[in-house]
Amino acid sequence: MEGVLLPVCPSPSSCSATPKPRIPIPLRSSFPSPLLHNRFFSQNAAFSLRNSLRTSTFALAQHEAPVLGKPDNNNNSSPYLPKIDKTGRFCSPRAARELALSIIYAACLEGMDPVRLFEKRMNARREAGYKFNEEKLLEYNHMSFGGPPVTVGSDEEANELLRHIEEESAIEAEVLTAPPKLVYNKLILRFTKKLLVAVRDTWDSHVLVINKIAPQNWKNEPAAKILELSILHLAMSEMEVLETRHQIVINEAVDLAKRFCDGAAPRIINGCLRTFFRELELEASNNQV
Repeated sequence: MEGVLLPVCPSPSSCSATPKPRIPIPLRSSFPSPLLHNRFFSQNAAFSLRNSLRTSTFALAQHEAPVLGKPDNNNNSSPYLPKIDKTGRFCSPRAARELALSIIYAACLEGMDPVRLFEKRMNARREAGYKFNEEKLLEYNHMSFGGPPVTVGSDEEANELLRHIEEESAIEAEVLTAPPKLVYNKLILRFTKKLLVAVRDTWDSHVLVINKIAPQNWKNEPAAKILELSILHLAMSEMEVLETRHQIVINEAVDLAKRFCDGAAPRIINGCLRTFFRELELEASNNQV
């Protein structure tokens, strides 16, 4: 199994005197491969996205989920909690971009039109007796990013971290395989479709742009960079067609890369999108002359 190594340090003194034992920790994935065999959708490859091990400082912390509809007295806009409306569904643009990304990724794997695949998922019949646990939406974390290996002080802490990772994976599996109408409100679903239409309509032209601005190793192995290229297509289409402010789009794309990609992808995507925006500005100024 692929994994990263988690150094375990029993005590400060022993750390300096002897090499640290290392415990293999499996890669943390928001879209685990078992979800390829989805219970609700006959053709669904949207949930094999990669993600690094969660290593934020809150990984071992116990966060109490807020009561639905009740504001958090300490922080009304906590970045570690999803934004949910009064109906108990996701209502943030981040949720729409995340959903759109999963659809684009699946469409690439299946060779389908992303808008058609989205509509297929929207109209898919639920399994008899299926009931979605809405409480999982409160626990789902759009802002959970990967990072370097975590150093812990004992085997107990390592086991606790693994338990936390497994619980978060189960939450994400429950949310991301649920019928979209149970997870996202109507505004978010409409925004997601607009994003997908924009991606579909600009795909061919953006392929030419990406061939100019993407690093050579991405172009040499495009099958290994489907996710990264999907983020580029999504962000470029939103900037050009929907005309969302480029600062917002680039920040969102970088966050998606931090959440679902590995290595230098966030930095590369940031650079590619800034280059793309400069070219958009130059083209606009030339058209005004």
